[in-house]
Amino acid sequence: MNTSLIYFVLAMAGDVFYREFTKWNGYTEPTTLGVLHVHLLVMGTVLFLLIALFTKITDLEKNSLFKKFFVLYNVALPFMVVMMLIRGIVQVLAIDLGKMGNGMLSGFAGLSHITMMVSLLMLLIALKKEMVKG
Repeated sequence: MNTSLIYFVLAMAGDVFYREFTKWNGYTEPTTLGVLHVHLLVMGTVLFLLIALFTKITDLEKNSLFKKFFVLYNVALPFMVVMMLIRGIVQVLAIDLGKMGNGMLSGFAGLSHITMMVSLLMLLIALKKEMVKG
């Protein structure tokens, strides 16, 4: 529940930043900043609310794979959000990163998504084990 609450606060802060930063810079086009709020709400707040429910009916929090998921996911999601934040700021400020800088940013974003995929797979396997046990 604490993790869910933290992601909720971050989602609200991300939305305020998006609205105010784009308004302050007179930016009206779509930007990656616009999806920070939803990503943090769904992949942070909602996911951990669901996990809290599963921990009430299973021993999920004792599962070693779940413990690994928890650490990895809480590295991967903020990493992904930071990459989205950087991409959005670059878009709003019209910063030319060049081919190499743009590729680097995309590469790091890709790594964060791969880490998210691995951690979510760990969660699903841990949930399956706990649900079969129950």
